[in-house]
Amino acid sequence: MKALSIIFILGSIITGIAQRPVAKDNGKFFDENGRRMLYGGESAQEHFVIDNLDLVEEQFHYGIGRERFPALLKPEFESVASADMRWNDGDRFLVAQKNGEVKAYSVKDLTRHEVVNDVIGGEAIFAAYCILADLGAIYKRTYGDTTLTFAVSGYTYFDPKIWNGMDGFILWDRDTESLWWPLIDKAVSGSLKEVKLRKLEGDLWEDTNWAAIRERFPQARVMLPDQDYERPKEWKKVKDVTDLVQQFSN
Repeated sequence: MKALSIIFILGSIITGIAQRPVAKDNGKFFDENGRRMLYGGESAQEHFVIDNLDLVEEQFHYGIGRERFPALLKPEFESVASADMRWNDGDRFLVAQKNGEVKAYSVKDLTRHEVVNDVIGGEAIFAAYCILADLGAIYKRTYGDTTLTFAVSGYTYFDPKIWNGMDGFILWDRDTESLWWPLIDKAVSGSLKEVKLRKLEGDLWEDTNWAAIRERFPQARVMLPDQDYERPKEWKKVKDVTDLVQQFSN
């Protein structure tokens, strides 16, 4: 049932471009105990504190909840030989490599998950794909001694002056519950505001297709489709981010 609802949501996103729900009109922004809040789910513990948000509230769309998409925490993989029966030559993938390890993430599966948290060659990374902006990338999750875990917030945002007003998803990290907008590559609210997203070095990842992976990376591990997991009810928070903000902000 959960998979069907996510497919419906994706269908609505793809076909309902001109009718995207404005989050503020639907009551997703509210004040509580003197703080500005953004709806994050059915539980009050899931709402985002956005006291320092500079983005324009009227330019947020959707607001389906931060756990509706199954952003993976521990993805599972198979070999290229096993995966070859699933994919056609032209199927699109993000592929990353480091220290002799290669992993491939299909855009089809990334459309469902939006974010996949992983580790490759000893580096904590996440693969992300936004269907509205048709943009995918591989990012680092390490900030000094801190490793963050990312997911999508359930919101998209647009700015007429950025990417021709294209909508792009808003991320959040579980560790500080800051919000991030990948179209400007930084956190936009929370304790990590102004901290930059860290793309994996350009020579270590690419946007390619299945034929190229089969030919060039026969040793790759390919992410299995249709994965899901039980969302965690609690998460250890990183409270002191002073050094992190100083090192990784503008």
